[in-house]
Amino acid sequence: MSAGAELPLLSTPLGYNSHVHKSRGRSLVFSLFSVPILFSAGACSKPHPATIAITHATVIDATGAPPQPNSTILIDHEKISAIGPDSSLEIPSGARIIDATGKYLIPGLADMHIHLMGAGEPTGSREFIVPLLIANGITTVRDMGGDVAQLKKLKKEIDSGDQPGPQIFFTGPYLDGNPPYFQPSIVVVTPAEADAAVRKLKSESVDFIKVQSRLKPDAYFAIAEAAHKENIRFVGHVPDSISVAQASDAGQASIEHLTGILLACSSREAELRQQQLNPPPRKESPRQTSLRQRAWQQAVLDTYSHEKAQQLYAKLLANRTWQVPTLPLLIELAYLTPATDRASDPNLKYIPQNLRQIWKQGRAESLANKTSGDFLLRAKLVEASLKAVGDMHAAGIPIMAGTDSSAPNLVPGFALHDSIADLVRAGLTPMEALQAATSKPAEFLGRSNEQGTIAPGQRADLVLLDANPLQDTHNTQKIHAVILKGKYLDRAALDALLNKAAQFAAKP
Repeated sequence: MSAGAELPLLSTPLGYNSHVHKSRGRSLVFSLFSVPILFSAGACSKPHPATIAITHATVIDATGAPPQPNSTILIDHEKISAIGPDSSLEIPSGARIIDATGKYLIPGLADMHIHLMGAGEPTGSREFIVPLLIANGITTVRDMGGDVAQLKKLKKEIDSGDQPGPQIFFTGPYLDGNPPYFQPSIVVVTPAEADAAVRKLKSESVDFIKVQSRLKPDAYFAIAEAAHKENIRFVGHVPDSISVAQASDAGQASIEHLTGILLACSSREAELRQQQLNPPPRKESPRQTSLRQRAWQQAVLDTYSHEKAQQLYAKLLANRTWQVPTLPLLIELAYLTPATDRASDPNLKYIPQNLRQIWKQGRAESLANKTSGDFLLRAKLVEASLKAVGDMHAAGIPIMAGTDSSAPNLVPGFALHDSIADLVRAGLTPMEALQAATSKPAEFLGRSNEQGTIAPGQRADLVLLDANPLQDTHNTQKIHAVILKGKYLDRAALDALLNKAAQFAAKP
């Protein structure tokens, strides 16, 4: 994919890998619519050097309960063993005591749409992406498209402790039509190919099946049937050729990037979908193509139907179809304007020079030869997307935070904090936005008993903040320390990770 491709409708994953590319084919313009302790309270106090007690913290446990000030948290064998008021817990002799006076403790964060192989392998993820994730308090990720062998190798290194990093859930290659938008992909055209692809990926221990935008209806529904038969959930894009309602009824577990959502809220959905699938056969100049795309987008916005939206949201709620809107991707790439261009973002120093140059070129191409009307429409598309997220959340549809890092303009780790803030902009409360990056991902992953909140028995994946994120969501960025599988990483350790990423990025 050209980094400057026109991407206002986002049917592609948009992660930039050195081995990932856009195949030849029609423009993508229409697609978006479409440190452990050994003792809990009351246990005998045998000293142990690995014991950690975090004292005097204000705990925000992400259950929705009010903050719990003056709390002590005890950690044992990579898990939380006890939590309670400072006065109620006895700290084991020999414990390492962390005085968290004035600090706020939240669960470790989850980025539920990321591409770990997006920096070039075999060193990119280890030298660049993973350090940025840890330094930003991200302790769980869902990789949404990459090479199975490389992902399994990285996951094994992390799980064994050889490589510090977040726990990884992954889909492996995309299932897409012919030709596919991105690699790695498995082309699926027939029901037999769908069944074989799902069985193959299930045998390779992927956590989900990822569907892409060029799948035809027969192939898509065959994938849905095969996934159901193999008892594995499928996630991803709503293909251009089917509706969001059809995808929800077919059992798609999560929809990424709001693909198809705005189109599904149009009173002219069927007509506009046919325009999307059948562009004019005549040869167009780039400007003619841009004007046609702009008219199509404007028509989608102009034909918004509140009644259709409410019917759709009722279906999504009934089918429990989760949403990962990846709002930073929409704001900073698909609908880029001069006002949202982060050309001077200091965090770009963590991006390897070759990618940084590609991103710069892509931003320039996206902004070139555009009128004020073009940018006004992009701004309207952002507002419509934010409204859709807020309305779906209000309807009870579960929302998760995700970024699509390392797509252009999205710095891994840092982008998740933008995603949380964007969800507040869409209408979620700060607590709800925090839950979208903590307890909701745990629920989606079926791991609520193991992670996502702060309670005895949960994984000791925690983030200690210098300021209250419920007063200002941007305070999730004010990280004092990260606790990863019970290991306490203070600010100096986190800065060392950032320096490592910056040094890697600076290499020619």
